[in-house]
Amino acid sequence: MAKLEEELKQTGAAQVTTFESGNEMAATAAAQINYHMMGYFPITPSTEVAQYLDQMRTRGQHDIKLVAADGEHGSAGICYGAAAAGARVVNATSSQGFLYMLEQLPVQSGTRFPMVMNLVTRAISGPLDIRGDHSDLYYGLNTGWVILAASTPQAVYDMNIMALKIAEHSDVRLPVMVAYDGFYTSHQKRKVQYFADAETVRGFVGPNPNLNYPNISDFDHPVTVGAHMNGDDLTNNHAQLSEALKLSEGVYEQVAAEYAALSGREYPILDLYHMEDAEVAVFLLNSAAESAKDVADQLRARGIKAGVIRPNIIRPFPAAQLREALRHVKALLVGERADSYGADGGNLTHEIKAALQEDPLNRTLVLCRIFGLGGKDFYAEDAEAFFQLAIEAAEAGRTEKPFDYYGLNPGSPDKVMPQVMQPPRGDAYRTGLIQVTPDEATGKLKVKVPPLRSLTTKPRRLTPGHGACPGCGALSALELFFKGIEGDIVVLFQTGCVYVVTTGYPYTSHKQPMIHNLFQNGAATLSGALEAYMEMKRRNEIKMADDPTFIMISGDGGMDIGMGSAIGAALRNHKLIMLEYDNEGYMNTGSQQSYSTPVGHMTSTSGVGKMQKGKQGHHKDTVQIMAACNIPYAFTAAESHPQDMLRKAAKAQWYANNVGTAYGKILCACPLNWKSEDRLGTSIVGAAVESCFFPLYEIEQGSTTITYNPEDKGKRIPAAEWLKLMGKTKHLLKEEATLATFEQEIERRWNILKKKHEISEL
Repeated sequence: MAKLEEELKQTGAAQVTTFESGNEMAATAAAQINYHMMGYFPITPSTEVAQYLDQMRTRGQHDIKLVAADGEHGSAGICYGAAAAGARVVNATSSQGFLYMLEQLPVQSGTRFPMVMNLVTRAISGPLDIRGDHSDLYYGLNTGWVILAASTPQAVYDMNIMALKIAEHSDVRLPVMVAYDGFYTSHQKRKVQYFADAETVRGFVGPNPNLNYPNISDFDHPVTVGAHMNGDDLTNNHAQLSEALKLSEGVYEQVAAEYAALSGREYPILDLYHMEDAEVAVFLLNSAAESAKDVADQLRARGIKAGVIRPNIIRPFPAAQLREALRHVKALLVGERADSYGADGGNLTHEIKAALQEDPLNRTLVLCRIFGLGGKDFYAEDAEAFFQLAIEAAEAGRTEKPFDYYGLNPGSPDKVMPQVMQPPRGDAYRTGLIQVTPDEATGKLKVKVPPLRSLTTKPRRLTPGHGACPGCGALSALELFFKGIEGDIVVLFQTGCVYVVTTGYPYTSHKQPMIHNLFQNGAATLSGALEAYMEMKRRNEIKMADDPTFIMISGDGGMDIGMGSAIGAALRNHKLIMLEYDNEGYMNTGSQQSYSTPVGHMTSTSGVGKMQKGKQGHHKDTVQIMAACNIPYAFTAAESHPQDMLRKAAKAQWYANNVGTAYGKILCACPLNWKSEDRLGTSIVGAAVESCFFPLYEIEQGSTTITYNPEDKGKRIPAAEWLKLMGKTKHLLKEEATLATFEQEIERRWNILKKKHEISEL
């Protein structure tokens, strides 16, 4: 793949040599192309692509409009709309994010709008595993997208440039995916070369041709995109898509040849290593193939004719090239980082077997081994084991075990982990010190809570030993809230920091039943669990004296991507509590902006520089949104005001057990990403309350009550006094215009809240 520097000079295109990761190179290629749009949503390990592009934008290195979506499904819609308008569009995603946008992908290919998407491959849940395999990629095989496979950071850069030219070719006009291995290729820095002048890249891809094709920006020739079709028309449509995908193979070869002339780097359809006379071979996708090449060299030194096949493109599938490459191979081991469950082989294994059926002279024995799931490392000795399986099959002339999982580690009954403590339940969590009674005169609840010290004997809901960062406000705030909850609970944690740090198989910090689901579907999942529990109890299949309280725990990310599910549960008015710990960003993926991030605040996707000054737009008022669903109780709370939080927890439990949905929002410090001292978390949260940025109030049966008024206490402080405590906001003290806008919005919302407090009908 790589060329000597002297050879590169012959291309006439100056290149820079450096050490970068795959994600950095994807962002570099996108910036040099200068796409019109990127709709994105953070998910590990692809998140960095948007982060790098945001950093580049703050420095004025590109003009790409970066749009933070409400979730991956929304990001795919943003990209599709931009492509339909004739724009050049790029995106990046991984794993569940890819699946969440999956239904949008055939829409884009079926209507023939080009774009480029980087799929940074990662294991599909469940259970959750954030490291790399190909289980997400395999879901994309039937979407109608061209799929390129990049094995190194250099290939990520080069293929991102090639991908756009392929996508926009007149014979193709399809979206293109560039797939590369999460955490291997995405994060590991390798020696790379990129074009010194972005104009070289723009000259290669050429001017935007998309406005020359039907698009919704052409008012002289109005088009209807996505009109309903009957079966005959849909058959024609799909046949045309299939033909375009076939033609993309020839276009790929043409573009790859042009790119090789420019860059000095070649990307044939199949990367064939020692395959000219190979008798045994392994077929591996992406980074694992590079490890196998060294082993092939060692086997060659021992007189064994071993080779490696690695495809650079898997859609369209290179069947003809594989037939040719395998003509004289006796046995092929196909290693796959994903299974096609129940099919006795992964997807590519069956496609290879199908391709060989077209060659009556081929007698290659094909074995499949599923390996490397969840990012399990693949070493030279593993590649050697793969070759050994192929050698044994070639010598025997048959395959004893055509399909199996490689690297299994069976459990042993004598190694079952003992339960280290007797889990408390029932009366252990019932103190009798919290009293909640309805007030018939007001229609509200009267709550009596003891001093906090009286509740210290109440068992913690989470055991010590979790992995939260020093100073994390979420864990301590949740424990404080739980002090106000009497009796048993069933808790659902959506994906987020608190879920990740309290569960790590085979350990758990949870003392009572806990379930995890992805953060776009937590409320629906918990509502299903609740209603099933109540129905089984009605049928006398479950016998408990007191019903548990069902509680969903969500970060502010879960109340963005999961807002639809939360609103659905609220409108159904299930008897449960939804609790949001708001730390003003998507912290578990690296502090990207959320819709709860306040205006001007710095995150990893709302950088501060000469071209932008932090997050654009004001923070979402989730409490008011949820209250608009007419739930009986909604509130805000903060650890800085513990008695207030305890009262609200007790109210939320009463309403959840007796009336319907309760929703609460708790502001929680995140020292790591707020860039503040660990010890100051409660003080910073308290300052947010005293500045009226985060007012403490409740909406009970539609009536708003401010539960703590810093103005009445003579403790109100300017917003600047709060902002100066955090590194992420200190720049705002110098940005007078942004600070003034922020202060005006705080005052506007505070004044509205005071009016609602004064007039219950509001």
